[in-house]
Amino acid sequence: MDDLEFVQRCIKGDKPAWEQFLKQYSRLIYKYILHILNLKGSVFAQEKVNDIFQEIICSLINDDYRKLKSFKARNGCSLASWLRQVTINFSVDYLRQKKPEVSLDQELDGGVALREILADSSLGVADVVVREENFKALRECIEGLVEDDKFFLELHTNRGLALEELKGYYKASRGLMDVRKNRILQRLKECFRRKGFLLEF
Repeated sequence: MDDLEFVQRCIKGDKPAWEQFLKQYSRLIYKYILHILNLKGSVFAQEKVNDIFQEIICSLINDDYRKLKSFKARNGCSLASWLRQVTINFSVDYLRQKKPEVSLDQELDGGVALREILADSSLGVADVVVREENFKALRECIEGLVEDDKFFLELHTNRGLALEELKGYYKASRGLMDVRKNRILQRLKECFRRKGFLLEF
């Protein structure tokens, strides 16, 4: 049964399917709540983490499963990947709504306001989480390649050797180098998709 069919069963009130949904995805949702809180340096009592978890689950089923119905499995997006993004967005929004315990305009030692220290033009928390997860999954997929393919990637990607240069090393035509590169990238893409990510090359 694919993810979309599974979600449809949940939406139609199939109790065993919903129990399976909670059993299968509760840990993933919980993990990403904690991940976001840790990234933001937020410390919450266990009850508050449980509250956030419950709110996310409720948001999926409120209004006749309106949120869960929005999962369409487009472009190969898995249910796990979709739930990860829902959890990240919900947790970040939750933190934004919390009132700061310290005034951002309060000056610290040296006359610098906390607002100035926290001002950052870098990636937002959700982007950082997604990027970290992408890198981790990609590293795992690369580790799963055969040694010769890993070496090819090392030469071409890390050491910057062009395919034209590699054909001399492998004593093969440029066309074969293109085929080899595409085959390796396809394997990585398939591995990445199995892990619940979409990878564009």
